[in-house]
Amino acid sequence: MDTLAMLKALANPTRLQILQWLKNPAEHFDETLYLERGLGFHVGVCVADIQARAGLSQSAVSSYLQTLKDSGLLESERVGKWTFYRRNERAVEELAEYVREEL
Repeated sequence: MDTLAMLKALANPTRLQILQWLKNPAEHFDETLYLERGLGFHVGVCVADIQARAGLSQSAVSSYLQTLKDSGLLESERVGKWTFYRRNERAVEELAEYVREEL
């Protein structure tokens, strides 16, 4: 676990917001189109949906998602031409444990 990379990733308000949205995606995104395609939020949330919610350019959102992924806080899965992101709950819990125990 790269604690410093995780903390740096969380230092940006938009990246933090994305991680919060992905905690409970059904509260922030519409799962209807996912279910129609035989998917669900278990696979993650499509980059396009995250971009629309954030109101930022595709390149900015992709950069934020990559930073979160590189830090270990997100996982991604490619389905066809789409990339879906979900939280890495194990890494989030390890970070929370680190904060509880060390800080």
